[in-house]
Amino acid sequence: MRGFVRRALEKLSKLDGEQIEQLLQTVAAENERLAVVLDSMNDGVLVTDEEHRLILVNKAAERLIPLASGRIIGDRPVWQVIADPDISDFVQTSLENDESVSDREFALDHGGVTRILSCSLIPLVQAGHIRGNILQLVDISEKRGREARLRRAESLASLTTLAAGVAHEIKNPLGSIGIHNQLIQKQVSQLEPAEAEPINAYLAVINEEIDRLNKIVVDFLFAVRPMDTNLEDGDLNALIADMLGFVQYELEQSGIELIRDLDENLPQLKIDPKYFKQAVMNLVKNAISAMPDGGMLRVSTQTRGDQALLRISDNGIGMTEEVRDKIFEPYFTTKDFGSGIGLTLVYKVVKEHMGDISVISKEGHGTTFTITLPLPQREKHLLGWKGDS
Repeated sequence: MRGFVRRALEKLSKLDGEQIEQLLQTVAAENERLAVVLDSMNDGVLVTDEEHRLILVNKAAERLIPLASGRIIGDRPVWQVIADPDISDFVQTSLENDESVSDREFALDHGGVTRILSCSLIPLVQAGHIRGNILQLVDISEKRGREARLRRAESLASLTTLAAGVAHEIKNPLGSIGIHNQLIQKQVSQLEPAEAEPINAYLAVINEEIDRLNKIVVDFLFAVRPMDTNLEDGDLNALIADMLGFVQYELEQSGIELIRDLDENLPQLKIDPKYFKQAVMNLVKNAISAMPDGGMLRVSTQTRGDQALLRISDNGIGMTEEVRDKIFEPYFTTKDFGSGIGLTLVYKVVKEHMGDISVISKEGHGTTFTITLPLPQREKHLLGWKGDS
């Protein structure tokens, strides 16, 4: 097609009006076809000129990343058109340094759901000269989700193999240690107070460590055993309100402001109150730990289509990308005394409720966990037919 147009332009002075009109119609049809192809692609495409101004953007790009309002074509550098600050900074730095970049990943909050975009910058080459750049955007959320689910399944399998065999072996000697510690305390109680005081201090430390190890073992056993969930119609808002009331004093003592934004029109959901409350409690406790100097905790619910969304957000220390990608894996923890299975249990509970959980976090800018649960399907009633009378 390009060869045809070039040859036609060379003979333009020899063409009559009808032939010129036909040529223009052919070029317009070809441009329309190329526009349809670009807008039909799942990948986003933004094309810039040599001055880094945006000259073309397809529908997928408009859907995948937030763009500035108003006129965006040809008026300003492409990074000023992109409303997401992280992607904007990446594009500006790469273009100003004349860098070609492949598969740089970014996490975006899209209506409460984490979307992972892979961004690549490619030179736009024409006749051996760079005439601009192409920013390619690929939504790899599902791919990363499958990889994460596979990793978690493998980790849970290894957790099951390890914990089922080891937990009981640990629990038995722990029980024996606890009993003998009590016997020692009984003997020490017969000593003079001055003599007994330092020994009791040591025994108290032993008791504390026994309790901590027992809790870890119980958590491991809970993680590997099948959950006996009993899903029944329940009020998620009431469950959350009850749980928040339980931690209200701890929030106040930690200097954390609580913001509730619960959707009053949220329908009844199929939930197991005991397990689900524990899962939400774990997330709230993590949020409190992430704000050692106080901060803001926001808990919200809403409906979106055929799903209910629960978000727990804090403005605490946040997480690096490496930490964020591993938080649901067994044994992984950033705490000095953590077992590393708290969020694994949260993930397991959410999956037992046929839901999903995602996280958006940036170091120094807080964290948001989003739990997505299915809304119960409305019962369908068919009209009866009595036939001919």
